[in-house]
Amino acid sequence: MQWQIIIDSLPLYVQGIRTTLVLLVISLLSASLIAVALAMARISPRHWLSKPVWLFTYVMRGTPLLVQLFLIYHGLAQFEAVRESAAWVLLKNAWFCAWLAFTLNSAAYTTEIFAGALKATAVGEIEAARSYGLSGFKLYSRILLPSALRRALPQYSNEVVGLMHATAIASTVTLVDITRVARDVNAQHLLVTESFGVAAAIYFVLTFTLVGLFKLLEKKYMKHLQVQQSPAKSAA
Repeated sequence: MQWQIIIDSLPLYVQGIRTTLVLLVISLLSASLIAVALAMARISPRHWLSKPVWLFTYVMRGTPLLVQLFLIYHGLAQFEAVRESAAWVLLKNAWFCAWLAFTLNSAAYTTEIFAGALKATAVGEIEAARSYGLSGFKLYSRILLPSALRRALPQYSNEVVGLMHATAIASTVTLVDITRVARDVNAQHLLVTESFGVAAAIYFVLTFTLVGLFKLLEKKYMKHLQVQQSPAKSAA
């Protein structure tokens, strides 16, 4: 074990962590905003709204993220019309392509999570809100979405952790993330165990941290559900 080489490479790993976290955060933020709107359309009784969203989530969840990333970064560049368009300024940038692929993929999964949480809203909550004169946007913004997002926390935490792990493929489009740093250190020094072992430890710490944060959020925002379940258990 030549740990001195790994210690000397720690600044590179720090840079990789920064790249991974920045990509993760911006992708999650944009995906969540898109998913909220799509989830409302997904549960709409109007087929012209719900069916296109269903098709989008079906296709994005039915194809590997790596394939989607390659199609965006390498595939679109094959079309001359794309290279000559104003969008080429963005599409030739690895950061933008990685962000776009991760955002669209995460938005598809998050849409289904949010849509399921919205469908699970108790009828009594909706009737109570309507009795106060809430409808349309106010009903969603004040009652349905806050309630649904709280219920969606356990499933959404899995999506966040999964996307964090998926950022490892960003290195395939030249981004210097944690995995890319491990590959570079291994290529230079032929230290497979040390280089990828450090990467695995970093991913483990990030995963443990994310899971811990979501546990705290669940404890805070889902406390009312635990209170409701306690009397039922006591009665049993």
